[in-house]
Amino acid sequence: MSNPRRSQPPAPPEARANALAELLDEKRLIPAGFLDAVATNAEHEWSPRNGARVVARAWVDPEYRKRLLADATTACAELGYAGPQGEYMVALEDTPALHNVIVCTQCSCTAWPVLGLPPDWYKSPEYRARVVREPRRVLHEMGLDLPKSVSIRVWDTTAETRYMVLPLRPAGTEDWSEEQLAETVTREAMIGIALVSVVTSRE
Repeated sequence: MSNPRRSQPPAPPEARANALAELLDEKRLIPAGFLDAVATNAEHEWSPRNGARVVARAWVDPEYRKRLLADATTACAELGYAGPQGEYMVALEDTPALHNVIVCTQCSCTAWPVLGLPPDWYKSPEYRARVVREPRRVLHEMGLDLPKSVSIRVWDTTAETRYMVLPLRPAGTEDWSEEQLAETVTREAMIGIALVSVVTSRE
């Protein structure tokens, strides 16, 4: 006899998350106000705009760039970006010969303080499984074609290490202000599935 539960589709992720939260709250395993605080941080504090400011500062300030590459956690905290999922951050520097891409093959970890919560495509099983095996093809499918002379390195985020990519500064921005530069940096560029594009950002 078949199990009727197996024929039912799984509940939507939001419904499952709410059910889990209610269960934990019922058992008093969540501190009072914790979920509201997380929601507020996710909406107002954790944002790719923070990471864009970090990148822009590194582009205009060589000493800050050195500190970022040596200890990203401390360097990001200098600008006020720290907290949960930002305790062990590492900045990966792109070069003309090397392009970095990040993924979390186990779940969907990102450095929340500078990248925000992960986008849906980053959480998808397809991206998580394929980008490690065939990064150049996955990047092509996502709209990024890199020359064969550029090596691609994929970094797997873990609970102990959260990555962000320091992308190449686009040509023609030598006289731009830090604020202008920050406007060009996207979360996709800091994950590594896109380049910073002046044309796109200034349309």
